[in-house]
Amino acid sequence: MSICRILYNPLKTACVFRSKLIKLSPGNIRLMSTETQYNHILVSRPEPAVALVTLNRPKALNALSSPLFLELNQAFREADGDPSVSAIVLTGSEKAFAAGADIKEMKDLEFADAYKNRFLENWAEMTRIRKPIIAAVSGYALGGGCELALMCDIILASPTAKFGQPEINLGTIPGGGGSQRLARIIGKSRTMEMVLTGRMISAQEASEWGLVSRVVKEGEGEVVKEAISVGKEIASKSQVAVQAGKEVCNAAYELTLAEGLRFERRIFHSLFATKDQKEGMGAFAEKRKPNFTNE
Repeated sequence: MSICRILYNPLKTACVFRSKLIKLSPGNIRLMSTETQYNHILVSRPEPAVALVTLNRPKALNALSSPLFLELNQAFREADGDPSVSAIVLTGSEKAFAAGADIKEMKDLEFADAYKNRFLENWAEMTRIRKPIIAAVSGYALGGGCELALMCDIILASPTAKFGQPEINLGTIPGGGGSQRLARIIGKSRTMEMVLTGRMISAQEASEWGLVSRVVKEGEGEVVKEAISVGKEIASKSQVAVQAGKEVCNAAYELTLAEGLRFERRIFHSLFATKDQKEGMGAFAEKRKPNFTNE
């Protein structure tokens, strides 16, 4: 049985899938210089300061297996530690960003094994990456795929994108953070509907609910192009300020308003110790473009 028939009832179509490369300008994507060899993802550098990570299990609609997530975390760590990288784009295929966790891997798992081995706990490692991660979502982002997108910092959606938490159809619930992150973003009632019915929502609904930043124009590869463009824009800023901005935005979900305001102010104050703050404000006063050195 094909994995899409195993995963979720809404996916009625047969899983005959032909892998398609993202159609970008010839020669503007190149492999990253790294010794790490990957089997389940592709890593490239479409812009000098933007890393592109592509899930690459097309026959399984990019189902998130443990080996894939180990590679994903490794690629994120390498990009995070590379001073020439300022932003990371994560994408899948036109058909599926990721259609869920790998059911074949999970179906015979026992409680003791899942509990002792902290099953899925390593998924959250990507939330500790300091550089911004932009999700470019086309097609299905279901179950673990939706949870993966939610762990990114910015989500751009193709008009074909579909989000959902259909684990209820398999006799279980989200296990990678879906119920918790969705409730904080779209509210309790909408989260309950998605988790308890397994209903998929369209890209337009996701935009209206605040789940995604925006829906890009139609066309194959357009969402990836736009995500790379956003990454390039971020890369033109100070890495120190960008990482500080990500830190304070994420803190808003964990702190009270009073604590968050205090934390933001302290981080704001700390940036006056950086060379980039002096350069940025000096350039503004002198009416010229800043030359940030990420210091």
